[in-house]
Amino acid sequence: MLSVISPAKSLDFETPATTARHSQPDFLDRSRELIEILRDYSPQRLSELMGISDKLAGLNAARYAEWHTPFTPDNAKAAAQAFKGDVYVGLAADTFSDDDNAFAQDHLRILSGLYGLLRPLDLIQPYRLEMGTRLENHAGRDLYAFWRETLTAELDRVVAASGSPVLVNLASNEYFKAIDPKRLSARVITPVFKDEKNGKFKIISFYAKKARGLMAAWMIRQRLNDPDGLKAFDVAGYRFSDAMSDGDTLVFTREEGAS
Repeated sequence: MLSVISPAKSLDFETPATTARHSQPDFLDRSRELIEILRDYSPQRLSELMGISDKLAGLNAARYAEWHTPFTPDNAKAAAQAFKGDVYVGLAADTFSDDDNAFAQDHLRILSGLYGLLRPLDLIQPYRLEMGTRLENHAGRDLYAFWRETLTAELDRVVAASGSPVLVNLASNEYFKAIDPKRLSARVITPVFKDEKNGKFKIISFYAKKARGLMAAWMIRQRLNDPDGLKAFDVAGYRFSDAMSDGDTLVFTREEGAS
């Protein structure tokens, strides 16, 4: 059983990784194609393309200029520890044991606008390139056209090798749109996390993102490979709601004040 999560905009390349183990991304040649396109963009064009400030555009123009292979622990960092958004607060990959990291390598993937599909220990260099970016390329007008066929085929292959024909979608809508689920032979299960506010359960983005990371970490530590086991997730006050769930959309709720 495989789970997928989204990357994060915020990065940490200053804190040393807590494991010496690392691997290389599978699609660096394709990443290089995108880098070559992006290198032709001025900071002003990057700002317009990505809807970011001039300062961020300048930073990322410099990142694209400096991006180079080979990736080593001296110039890159394991993806699951380099990303530092809400999902990764929940994942807490820097606390994984060697056995956790080994299981995660086979059962967790990170979708990425630049790198396509990453294992947790795949080395990456700093970047910003969201999957929804309308970056024209040889395959079409955006990154969905660039990645969809490759990512769908690779996920199908990895799920088949994972031991259970199930894909647990813990990614955001923006990133999971890069996959064509109709072409997957896997069953796709999508957990949804709702928090109680003023007596009603609703998706609160900050909490939902962190919960996706918490579930991904829980699956790794439980060595979970049975989809029925997902309903036992009970971290940080969340509980499975049979009444709110529908088919392969599994809803987990947390009452106000619970943690």
